[in-house]
Amino acid sequence: MKVTFEVQWARGTVVYLKTDPEQYPRIVVGYEFLYAGSIVYVLAISERESKHYDCEISTVKNEPINHL
Repeated sequence: MKVTFEVQWARGTVVYLKTDPEQYPRIVVGYEFLYAGSIVYVLAISERESKHYDCEISTVKNEPINHL
């Protein structure tokens, strides 16, 4: 069985966390594929990496968070 995932941001894309008041740029360095088809993006800032869902990420600084 072949499973295909479509990612919103390619590796190397500069993104911002909507929840980061400082809006530091981060780089997409990888992905973690979860059960039920969910994708978590691995973002790097300096030497630190963190994992985030696509709803937390934007390519635009200071984009507001959309509440469900």
